[in-house]
Amino acid sequence: MKKNILDLTKEELEREVSPKFRAKQIFQWIYQKGVEAFEQMSNLPKTLRKELAQKFEIALPKILNVEVSKDGSKKYLLGLADGHTIESVLLPMKKEERDEEGNIVKEAKYTVCVSSQVGCKVGCEFCLTAKGGFVRNLTPGEIVGQVLAIRKDNDIPANRRVNVVYMGMGEPLDNLENVAKAVKIFSDENGLSISPRRQTISTSGLAPKIKKLGDMNLGVLLAISLHAVDDELRQKLMPINKAYNIESVIQAVKEFPIDQRKRVMFEYLMIKNLNDDIKAAKKLVKLLHGIKAKVNLIYFNPYPGSPFQRPEEERVKRFQQYLLDHGVLCTIRESKGLDISAACGQLKEKKSGCAV
Repeated sequence: MKKNILDLTKEELEREVSPKFRAKQIFQWIYQKGVEAFEQMSNLPKTLRKELAQKFEIALPKILNVEVSKDGSKKYLLGLADGHTIESVLLPMKKEERDEEGNIVKEAKYTVCVSSQVGCKVGCEFCLTAKGGFVRNLTPGEIVGQVLAIRKDNDIPANRRVNVVYMGMGEPLDNLENVAKAVKIFSDENGLSISPRRQTISTSGLAPKIKKLGDMNLGVLLAISLHAVDDELRQKLMPINKAYNIESVIQAVKEFPIDQRKRVMFEYLMIKNLNDDIKAAKKLVKLLHGIKAKVNLIYFNPYPGSPFQRPEEERVKRFQQYLLDHGVLCTIRESKGLDISAACGQLKEKKSGCAV
């Protein structure tokens, strides 16, 4: 059976080809020029192209369905080689700007939200992905392939600025080795050249794995899915809190190496009448004392059958203002894709007949 060449870092590929500089050329063909067949790699000897084709394949996930929002964001349902499906999202961040002569003065910027697992073990109450249970980890190539497939579908040139967030289906730190490898493949200067500083790994709070990620010193940004300020509520929303409570997560964050110019992001899902009052805001300020933090408030994205509701805008803004007034950098995530299956796992569920 052929191996997916997207699973290999450039260093690993150097051990597969001779001379080693061929690995650099192969990376450039795949990641910068977007070719999907070895015979198209014209500066490689024919014998090497033949050997590569016999041993490897360039396997991108197949685009099964796309939902396009009026705000420009796109939700992808992608099919893997074994028949399982995952989701990815393209978020346009800044539009391209040209001068009067048509020259680009500011490049377009995008964020791609990638999945790291088929399903998820964590089982958060508010997350639709959890309803399908855990199936398996994604390989590095299946993670990287999501960005390649989306870039190709949107004709995004290799030199365009793209950020990667590991915030799709699955718990990234539960698949740490493969996610770490994807980070290295993404950041290779002969590939997509997406700096680790433009890659954000989000976790529900696996404290020991946060430490392990820190020890790897990959240079990525860290985001913590917090969503509650006391263990009682967080345990109801996120069963993983039984194993790793808020205190253990905060301690792991304090020890995490972060670029002095950057902050640790705390994602806080605002759920109506559950965690959106000023009492919770006060606890959050106290909890984050001493951490160079940024809080990202997220409106709960309703989906059919969920017991939770979207909070009122006034309460979210009041919550934000309290944090700002008390020295905590806080933003409200702009809600994108509300007119499509925007909740994680929603498009997958809908296509499999599990949701209305």
